Amino acid sequence: MSTLAPAALPADGHDHGHDHAHGHSPFLAHHFENHEQQFDSGKLGMWLFLITEILFFSGLFTAYAVYRANHPEIFTYGHMFLNPTMGAINTVVLLFSSLTMAWAVRCAQLGQKQGLVILLAITWLCALTFLVVKYFEYSHKFHLGIYPAKYFVYGEDPHGELKATGNAAASHASDPHADPVDHAHADAKPAGDSHAKGEHAAGGHGDEGLPTRAELPKDIGIYFSIYYCLTGLHGIHIVGGMIAIGWIFWRSLRGDFGPEYFGPVDFVGLYWHLVDLIWIYLFPLLYLIH
Repeated sequence: MSTLAPAALPADGHDHGHDHAHGHSPFLAHHFENHEQQFDSGKLGMWLFLITEILFFSGLFTAYAVYRANHPEIFTYGHMFLNPTMGAINTVVLLFSSLTMAWAVRCAQLGQKQGLVILLAITWLCALTFLVVKYFEYSHKFHLGIYPAKYFVYGEDPHGELKATGNAAASHASDPHADPVDHAHADAKPAGDSHAKGEHAAGGHGDEGLPTRAELPKDIGIYFSIYYCLTGLHGIHIVGGMIAIGWIFWRSLRGDFGPEYFGPVDFVGLYWHLVDLIWIYLFPLLYLIH
């Protein structure tokens, strides 16, 4: 967040009026009187953009709440396939990147080029680390056949039949009257149960510690539709942030930013803080709340 206002006057300290101020700085757009007016306009536009982003994710969070209220059983089992350790690592990485981003804005305001370049590089690497961790999470789920909605094929053979892994699954699968949904309700563990606290999360497939296919409610794919939608869109925003950070990193190497002109660094910083804030909500909703 910025704490300094850009210089109100051109570099020579004289206000030459609208027609004359344009030629004094290559970073002052022709339709602005001075850097301060340009900065304020840019920041207002950035906040308007961030509001649209908040509204966009609010709709997704509302969908999460509605499905959770209507299908509590799928959330009871869905979180078992997520890895809270990886989620916690990504949370720490993003929080640290917010610190380096804010620090980078301060360096831009003070005209500290070296510090600005280093901090932007660290922020970019944190974003890359987040995506690498997410890649391993997604890869593991795809390996198990954990896809969204009707494409969820965890525990099924190529012909769509259930694999009878584990005693519970074998006995359940042999019962012609068994209903996966009823079974899910009957066996749903309370939040404090050790069975639901993560021993499954680091496991593999069926015998490796995860619930068997027959233990899962039939609509479990809905949970992973929400999971992939929320985390995937957030990941796209991370990629967008990396592109923006790379852009101001390149401009920082050229020495574009200083006490008079640091708006782009401040605006990218605001965007990055919002991306981090969204993850702060996603992590407990998806990984921690049972």
